[in-house]
Amino acid sequence: MPKNKQVDAYIDKSAEFAKPILIHLRELVHKACPEVQEVIKWGFPNFDHKGVMCNMAAFKQHCSFGFWKASMMDDPKGLIKSSDKGSMGNFDRITSLKDLPSDKTLLDFIKQAVALNENGVKRKVKVTPAGSKTIATPAYFQKELNKNKVANEVFKNFSYTNRKDYIEWLEEAKTEETRNKRMAQAIEWIEEGKARNWKYQKK
Repeated sequence: MPKNKQVDAYIDKSAEFAKPILIHLRELVHKACPEVQEVIKWGFPNFDHKGVMCNMAAFKQHCSFGFWKASMMDDPKGLIKSSDKGSMGNFDRITSLKDLPSDKTLLDFIKQAVALNENGVKRKVKVTPAGSKTIATPAYFQKELNKNKVANEVFKNFSYTNRKDYIEWLEEAKTEETRNKRMAQAIEWIEEGKARNWKYQKK
């Protein structure tokens, strides 16, 4: 399949350290699955083949790479980290090619992702019970989220608890200065796919 010009542009706009990482990951995905389709979803590149397989993203100081059905993949060495707690990607913070597993291992993971989609295996999704609580995002916070496409999309897809934790943290600020500082920090963490209390979550 031809490569997506939007993904070309995404890589071109990324930080210099990130470019070789993104280019390498992209090539591995195409090698493992020549029929793959590239799309931009949630503000970053996703790779589809009969459904989403995996995605990659570049941030200010690191990159991420993750599989949509990571929890269903065979990983005897425990290289794939769970992203169920709100962290983005399955290989922690990728700052250079040295932070990635071997090409052989990554190709195996990608081929597993291909097989899961081809076999129609569905990802287990937690369904929110009817009548569950909802929480409105304050206008001042939504205004800042709207300025950051990635953070806005990640926040929309957060669980009720993750959204509630951030909103309550902002609302509890006793001064506007404190609230603004917290909001700037919140945007940074959310952009990286982190929950409010990510530091205290079990790895």
